[in-house]
Amino acid sequence: MCRNIKPLFNFDPPATEADLEAATRQFVRKITGMTKPSISNADAFEQAITEITRTCEQLFASLETSATPRNRKDWEAAHRTRSAARFNR
Repeated sequence: MCRNIKPLFNFDPPATEADLEAATRQFVRKITGMTKPSISNADAFEQAITEITRTCEQLFASLETSATPRNRKDWEAAHRTRSAARFNR
């Protein structure tokens, strides 16, 4: 799966609709192998993004957890640290 898709559930502040749509767009690009669809495929591409985004919103609304929400800034900082160590930057 694409490494750039980040977890979006159980964060404080919660993921925005724009965050979810961006992750969905990246997912659809990955599974279709297209970064930009042709004009004839654009409607199907956008419809898939809309439907998957709606499904993810429903999923997040129905998920339950007893874990405390993770702090988004702390999580991103830890992710950058791991990435820097991994790629020896």
